[in-house]
Amino acid sequence: MSQTASIFLSLSIALLSGLLLSRLVKKFNLPAVTAYLIAGVIIGPFVLGAFKIDGIGITSNQIDGLSLISDIALGFIAFAMGNEFRLSQLKKIGKKAVVIGIFQAVFTTLIVDIALIGLHFIIPSKFPIQAAIILAAIATATAPAATLMVVKQYKAKGSVTDVLLPVVALDDAVGLVVFAISFGIAKSIGSGPIDVLSIIVEPMLEVILSLLLGFVMGLLFTFCEKFFHSRSKRMAISVTFVMMTVALSCLQFDIGQVHISFSSLLSCMMLGTVFCNFCEVSEELMERADRWTTPILILFFVISGAELELNVFTDITVVLIGIVYIVFRSVGKYFGASISAKMTKCDPNIVKYLGITLLPQAGVALGMANKAKEIGEAGNIVCNITLFAVLIYEIVGPFLTKVALTKAGDIKKEGRVSARDEHLKKMEMEQRKQKKITKA
Repeated sequence: MSQTASIFLSLSIALLSGLLLSRLVKKFNLPAVTAYLIAGVIIGPFVLGAFKIDGIGITSNQIDGLSLISDIALGFIAFAMGNEFRLSQLKKIGKKAVVIGIFQAVFTTLIVDIALIGLHFIIPSKFPIQAAIILAAIATATAPAATLMVVKQYKAKGSVTDVLLPVVALDDAVGLVVFAISFGIAKSIGSGPIDVLSIIVEPMLEVILSLLLGFVMGLLFTFCEKFFHSRSKRMAISVTFVMMTVALSCLQFDIGQVHISFSSLLSCMMLGTVFCNFCEVSEELMERADRWTTPILILFFVISGAELELNVFTDITVVLIGIVYIVFRSVGKYFGASISAKMTKCDPNIVKYLGITLLPQAGVALGMANKAKEIGEAGNIVCNITLFAVLIYEIVGPFLTKVALTKAGDIKKEGRVSARDEHLKKMEMEQRKQKKITKA
């Protein structure tokens, strides 16, 4: 089979498996994103993909070829998150979201730091202190993709959702800064010299330049949108600018001794923020972009499930440290959000349920873990524990998010109308009208 045919077959298997399993988990009242992730695990290289038979599963080599889908999907997810930073909305909850976003991230880092550094003193030979410090920083990150997917699927609206989405969007920026500081401390503990440029300056530049890139692209998007009037072309221009921003954020180059890179998540989030505040018809265009991206988002989650490495369960040390990490990160997120929500006098539902919705963790955390490999063996331990935690959080997290939003009253228990049944009813009504006209 040719490489092109193999890629298309892998994509179709991923999409079909996700869609079919979503029908099954619906009977258990689970969110669709959980089905997509489980489908990815089933067809991935550790289950069906292990047989390496075309048309049955996806192998590790095929996953590498599908990375483009993940990059594009994350771009659209971040673009949609930018919609949560409308000035009209921020005037109501902006200060609260900023305080909660920063406080819960720092609080979580401190809680996980205390727990993991304590664990280091219990098993110093198996768990270096550098790994403990870096993992505590990685604990700040929350997966915006899973959270946003649950919100969209159940059309969640209310006080918790209004604060949740800006807080999740802020997590990436806060997480990068906290990680830069913690990574610098971990490196300084090692025998090698401290490189201030790569540890502090470059991560800070990445945040600033990514936001600047998104700002410029947002202004260009707003300017170009005025020249298109048909629905199809207006949707096309939206897709174009998101893809262009993702492409530009992949650029990497050096200026002297400084390495310049960008975060596609931050750039696309700023793209959406600028566009929704400067363009008068941004809501309509963002809604159209959401409809276009549904298959891409399904593929993204299925591929994410396939990428999860099940072999981390074979190392008992990783499992035990991973459990400690998961427990204390969950405690940090819950109480960090709860305490800061009380400080800012938020609605009682926000105080009670917001922390639960911040548990999902994936892409950004894995990116930080890969960076940690630079410090050697401690970095490899960080990667394995992060993989273990992501596996648990991505499967359990969306369900807990749905439960929390339901209890908070943001997800209404309404009977959902089948689009297929609705279309059939319209056809029947049209046929009846035609019959009446014919008889007349």
